[in-house]
Amino acid sequence: MHDAVSTLSSALGGDDIAWLSAVELLDLYREGELSPVEVTRCVLERAERTQFSLNAFCLVDADAALAAAAASEQRWRRNEPRGLLDGVPVSVKDIVLTRGWPTLRGSRTVDPDQPWLEDAPSVARLREHGAVLFGKTTTPEFAVGAFTRSPLTGVTRNPWNIACTPGGSSGGAGAAVASGIGPLAVATDAGGSIRVPASFCGVFGIKPSGGRVPAYPPTPYGTLASIGPMSRTVEDAALMLSVMTEPDPRDWGALPYDATPYHQRLSRPFEGLRVAWSPTLGYARVDEEVAALCARAAAVFGELGARVETVAHVFDDPLPLIDRFRDALTHFAFQAFDEGRLALMGERVAAMIRRSRARSSVTDHLAAEAQRAVFGARMNAFHQSHDLLLTPAVAVPPFPAEASHPDGYPDSMAWYPFTSPFNFTRQPAACVPCGFTRAGLPVGLQIVGPAHADLLVLQAAHAFERARPWRHLKPPEAAA
Repeated sequence: MHDAVSTLSSALGGDDIAWLSAVELLDLYREGELSPVEVTRCVLERAERTQFSLNAFCLVDADAALAAAAASEQRWRRNEPRGLLDGVPVSVKDIVLTRGWPTLRGSRTVDPDQPWLEDAPSVARLREHGAVLFGKTTTPEFAVGAFTRSPLTGVTRNPWNIACTPGGSSGGAGAAVASGIGPLAVATDAGGSIRVPASFCGVFGIKPSGGRVPAYPPTPYGTLASIGPMSRTVEDAALMLSVMTEPDPRDWGALPYDATPYHQRLSRPFEGLRVAWSPTLGYARVDEEVAALCARAAAVFGELGARVETVAHVFDDPLPLIDRFRDALTHFAFQAFDEGRLALMGERVAAMIRRSRARSSVTDHLAAEAQRAVFGARMNAFHQSHDLLLTPAVAVPPFPAEASHPDGYPDSMAWYPFTSPFNFTRQPAACVPCGFTRAGLPVGLQIVGPAHADLLVLQAAHAFERARPWRHLKPPEAAA
């Protein structure tokens, strides 16, 4: 393998290797034309090269990554790959437990001096399938926020324009994938934390159905949160999801295991598919450039054979209800934090915790839970007549990295009003890149499926990707 690897590596160049998809890497490993060690070295070099400008990582473990890559190389030489992702570099968001690495959640309140003996289910499955874990990506403190900035790790920046935020809370993951620092990233989403950075960074991300990917340890936000992949291609994300959805007994609330090989079932006809395009859902205020780009993207589904209908009003504004619901979860999650620990936190998150203590009660939470059931039933009824729902992923393009919200929008969910409703209903939802503003900043289209229809969402995203390819586009901060 060594001679073939040297020849191909010389022909491609390290930066060319960095832009190969996970599926392409696996094909080259299988043919003996590329080595996981060579690929991992390339990824590590890019992570180091861009860290000052992007700050996408809070931890990179080159020794562990190269050791895992060397073991993978030996397996490929014996033609005995382990699982579906043997030798593919994968990063992990610093909110997901990873054996041997601190999981600090972007906070100075977490003690790094712990044993760190356990992998979260998604990380365990990736290891079992031979993935090369090489680092942890940045997150805002406790993954609170749709931008990525924390007292522990500072500001993470967007590779399309380093003056801008990559979104959040999986902003480090989005910036890394967009920059060719690994083809795959483990991310999380409890209100848009995969889809917002996918939109802002020009990559693909899917929030699977609630419970589709087993999660551990349990958190009060568990019924809102999903663990999912970010990648530069839909096929790569589907392959990763095929691995991450494998069962784990630690999550008693996970959905029954669905052994669908998502990556093998991405093609399907779209003739007659009923697609709703909703520019505002009935309440959102959307930037004009974003609205125009997403409208053009929605029309592509008509070109694919679907019946696309514009639906002005899908439901009344649910954001105040979701805000009340999350207040109760926040109050419970941080009930043990005294003022001493709050003083170690960023002021924005500490203020959110204090607010939750003043606003929430058991009665409020139970009332919100009852309204949640009504809202979920509303969406079930909607999907009786519409197979898919399309919206903008975010109402605005990327804004300055030091800001908590764009000009003209309050510091709330008003600038990302399209994502959290589908955490509330636990529906699968993805973001596909769909164009650029005049300033050269990415915009994403959200694709929402009925409950548990993860495969349909992936198929729709794959069809759109084939009709309007995006993976050849590289951000200026990382294209060189």
